[in-house]
Amino acid sequence: MDLLTRHDRTVRLLADRLETLAVASLRVPGGDRAYRDHILAAVAATRHAVALRLLSPDEATAIWDEVASRHPEAGWCRKGPDLAGPLAA
Repeated sequence: MDLLTRHDRTVRLLADRLETLAVASLRVPGGDRAYRDHILAAVAATRHAVALRLLSPDEATAIWDEVASRHPEAGWCRKGPDLAGPLAA
């Protein structure tokens, strides 16, 4: 798989994962708590994609922001991942 294909696939998978989590967490009372492990996994996946240079930090932030704008009630999504950590370097 070439680099552009990997990039496009990563963008699509991350966006779909965040969208699904946002919708699911809003349907369940206490959704942030119920989906905590899944949310943390999405944060980790984002940080790893940036560390592997499959996504730039700006692209990753834009994906999170886009999903957060569609689901403003999902507070966890507005926070986004901390891309300034050691994995993102």
